[in-house]
Amino acid sequence: MNNKEFVVELSRSLGYTNKDATQLVASLVDIMTQELQEGNLISVEGFGRFEVRKRLERIIINPMTKQRLLVPPKLVLTFTPDSLLKDYPTNTSADE
Repeated sequence: MNNKEFVVELSRSLGYTNKDATQLVASLVDIMTQELQEGNLISVEGFGRFEVRKRLERIIINPMTKQRLLVPPKLVLTFTPDSLLKDYPTNTSADE
């Protein structure tokens, strides 16, 4: 499901116009982005949690040249699904 399909489904299920649903999604993404940039954890009950973690610097080796390279530390976004989402039955049919 892409963003446009998500907005259409959200507007249909909530009875909003597509424009209102688009603004709702944009506001949600803006708030989540701001909170994550501040280092806060976002937890959505029944769905999961988003968290920014620091990946430490590490040394990698180029397999072709055998040259050792230092990869600097960086921040990565992680998502941990809620146990309810993990246990949710998935559609495994080949119809899709």
